[in-house]
Amino acid sequence: MKIADKTLNYVKSLTAQSISNAGSGHTGSSLGVSAMMLALFKNHYNFDISDTDYLNRDRFVLSAGHACPVYYTLLSLFGFDVSLQDLKSLRAMGSKTPGHPETKTTNGVEVSTGLSGQGVANAVGMAIAQTIMAERFNSVGFSIINHYTYCLAGDGCLMEGVAQEACSLAGTLNLNKLILLYDANDVTMDGSITLVNRENVAKKFKAMGWKVVHCYKGNDFNACSRAIAKAKSSNKPCIIIFKTTSGIGTAKEGTSSIHGIALSQEELKIFNKKMGVYENFYVPNDVRDWCMASSRIGKLNHEKWNQDLAVYATSNPDLYRQFTTFFDKKKLDIDKLSRNAYKWEGLSGKDINKIVLNEICEKLYQVVGGTADVTQQSSTIIENAGNYNVGNRRGRNIHFGVREHAMGAIVNGISLYEDFIPFCATFLSFSSYMLPSIRMASLMNCNSLFIFTHDSIHVGKDGPTHQPIEELGQLRSIVGLTTFRPCDGNELLAGYKYFLREGGPFAFVLSKQNMEVVDGRYKDAEMGGYILKPARKDADVVIYATGSEVALALNVAKELEKKYDVSVVSMPSMEIFEKQSTLYKNKVLQKNASLRVAIEASNDSNWYKYIGENGLFIGVEDYQSSGEGKEVYSKAGFNVRDIVRKISKKLY
Repeated sequence: MKIADKTLNYVKSLTAQSISNAGSGHTGSSLGVSAMMLALFKNHYNFDISDTDYLNRDRFVLSAGHACPVYYTLLSLFGFDVSLQDLKSLRAMGSKTPGHPETKTTNGVEVSTGLSGQGVANAVGMAIAQTIMAERFNSVGFSIINHYTYCLAGDGCLMEGVAQEACSLAGTLNLNKLILLYDANDVTMDGSITLVNRENVAKKFKAMGWKVVHCYKGNDFNACSRAIAKAKSSNKPCIIIFKTTSGIGTAKEGTSSIHGIALSQEELKIFNKKMGVYENFYVPNDVRDWCMASSRIGKLNHEKWNQDLAVYATSNPDLYRQFTTFFDKKKLDIDKLSRNAYKWEGLSGKDINKIVLNEICEKLYQVVGGTADVTQQSSTIIENAGNYNVGNRRGRNIHFGVREHAMGAIVNGISLYEDFIPFCATFLSFSSYMLPSIRMASLMNCNSLFIFTHDSIHVGKDGPTHQPIEELGQLRSIVGLTTFRPCDGNELLAGYKYFLREGGPFAFVLSKQNMEVVDGRYKDAEMGGYILKPARKDADVVIYATGSEVALALNVAKELEKKYDVSVVSMPSMEIFEKQSTLYKNKVLQKNASLRVAIEASNDSNWYKYIGENGLFIGVEDYQSSGEGKEVYSKAGFNVRDIVRKISKKLY
């Protein structure tokens, strides 16, 4: 038996063993993609197991994250820090081999995947980042950045809208270093793919600007390797359609019943005999050596890259200096920017953000991003930086199109590529389209910046479809996401300082309408919440508010002070505030007040942890009508008269 065939049999056996040992997992796809995965790792995937983060490595994204058992097997065979014992611990609590891939948990895993289609969009983001780096730093004779981004996707991935959105954009942008390995096994968990999908994938991708390569023997190692080699010669993004057999080698191969089950011990014994494997969790020396030969080549490739980089530094000293300082954040002094507050009076939150964002972008060239076709409306643009497209890879403004979900996942991919600071923007009411991507940003600790404008019912005439109510509560419910709704430019700067210091993911929530001047305090806003207007002595009423409602709270306080002692607290970020000491939080919250009130144009029930069960939350209880923003806002109860009446009634 040829060593390639023997190794493939051991890959299948080890994979099936680990799933059976766990008692659960996805045997079907894990066995079905084993040939293409082995071909990729052996002959094409450029990596260095001694330095898994080196810049010019290939990136691999397992979008079909349920096939991770075979991924872990290959990582182990090729020398990554995944042992046979780790394979035995598949899906166990605290193991290096969790039920779906997790970056920073398993050595060699680039992206956390499992939500179908997300990984495809992440890979598109990585491919975009690669083109930016290559255009900016490659020179004649020195291709310092010249790697590939590979992504393995299944039928489920390509049915998801996020993947289709991302693939459409990838074709438009001609990301020719992006290769999609499509596991076309014709079955899903519920049955044949024809139950839900009869489209011609090849014609669809060709229409989107992709090169299409067919591999009709997707379970044959050599055929898979030839297909990948052909894809690498493409001048377009390329999809390889591998016709595979799910659960190949098992009694249930090619059926949906093998999709998500583990083989029984008896079934595993029969399967191993068919593979010519008679030991459990054992790798013969010749199999290990054959795999490790490719790992040694990867290390040599890295060493050669280091040598080329040294020559590049001598030949292109200015470019090399730019290259080594590209991700340097030390140049930026947010405290200095805070002295420019005079420029922000009478502006909307989105227009203030445009000023601050552009001042930051002048100093930090790793900031790139764009919007979901709302660039002018959201005022989110890097001026004089050009548009990123096929003819201008130096452009820093990315037009994502009306593709909010993919936009979020692509930004995550750019973040994961290296220390970019990517942002994306759309209206707050459209953030719901992006929630899975934002959640994945939190799970992976991506340095992604999400900018949401048109933050309340004040948007008015566009009607209830564009008037966000639930969205603030949704964003705040995502564990690990910092949501920041500033009342003015000073608070906005505090938010940027926190984001640039602590990292993302981070979400700004900004107004469309001009905001009243409230003189928010930059230094205090860094705490997430602070007393903006102190009581004269001991507060009878304390009012908490965010964003546009801070000015309203101050006006309400002026009216109430005819009878009561009132304090106003600005709370731009609950998440940051919760990280402060108990002593500080108690001082700000002033729990001894007779009444605690929260004012916010949302229905976020998080406020009750601050106001208590006897407090008063003045929020948005229902969808509003279309009309002038100020009229809609006032009719919903956001005016001094109505709020003073509600507070006074509550006090009696």
